[in-house]
Amino acid sequence: MNEQAPAFVHQWIDLAQPRLGAEIVSCSDDFFAACSRMLSPEPPVFIDGKFDDNGKWMDGWETRRRRNGGYDNAVVKLGLPGEIMGIDIDTTHFTGNYPPAASLEACYSNGPPDDNTQWATLLDSTALLGDRHHYYMIESAACFTHLRLNIYPDGGIARLRVYGRVVCEIATLDKSKPHNLAAVELGARAIAWNDAHFGAAANLLNPGPGLNMGDGWETRRRREPGNDWCIIELGQVGQIGEVLIDTAHFKGNFPDRCSLQAALVEAGTVDSIITQSQFWQEILPQQKLKMDSEHGFKDEVQQLGPVSHVRLNIFPDGGLSRVRLLGRLDG
Repeated sequence: MNEQAPAFVHQWIDLAQPRLGAEIVSCSDDFFAACSRMLSPEPPVFIDGKFDDNGKWMDGWETRRRRNGGYDNAVVKLGLPGEIMGIDIDTTHFTGNYPPAASLEACYSNGPPDDNTQWATLLDSTALLGDRHHYYMIESAACFTHLRLNIYPDGGIARLRVYGRVVCEIATLDKSKPHNLAAVELGARAIAWNDAHFGAAANLLNPGPGLNMGDGWETRRRREPGNDWCIIELGQVGQIGEVLIDTAHFKGNFPDRCSLQAALVEAGTVDSIITQSQFWQEILPQQKLKMDSEHGFKDEVQQLGPVSHVRLNIFPDGGLSRVRLLGRLDG
């Protein structure tokens, strides 16, 4: 357990996001606080003096005190099937009411798990502490759709984050139609960026429109020469035919211009990809941007053939809400 966020938090996406379709399938008890709050994308908060009919209002999942033995559990349907790289069991604000221990199981199921479901143990029973993050790396190459979080014997969990790689069945996709190659649903992810002071680069790939200015990628104010950038690993290799850049909600802080470079990367580390990306070919030359607008570029897109990664450059700094890269799958 390490309270400092490990690399997997930034490298992979949270598969348990409600916006991806994640939901609570069942729970043994949520007398004090609804289990669904455990998946909320916002950081947990504590509201002093707030009570409801059952007691102190808590921002998370909290069960009643067990008096008859046993333990509590919650079954979570992941938003997208995937390989799990790491988890965060967060007990923030739970001090005298956190579970002393927890374990985590997972399965692959086309429907809600039942009594015949075979569960794999991802995390053996492990001690928890109050009011902190508990990060664990998961060593499993299997694809899962559901998780079962067990808490011993009862108590409260503020948030459950499940970081992993989306597994998309490419055989099920219609290759005759264009797809958003930068869609999380296809497995796309932001793998590197030079700055994300105000908003994570991963937000660029979130499904649906941006919710607000915080639901985008925003860099600090640049006080030196140069420009900001991020690198996106496409969900599937393909040929990009249209680029959509959305500055929704960014008004006094949108980038003046943007450009895109791209390449077909066959091997390498994140560090080597960062170095190589400086010399990738331009797929979209510099384009002027407007505040709070969606920009569509089609005629301006250069045809480079199949690509697997893009480098998004913004000049000199600022914030973008969403990036969509429409194209046809390769192969």
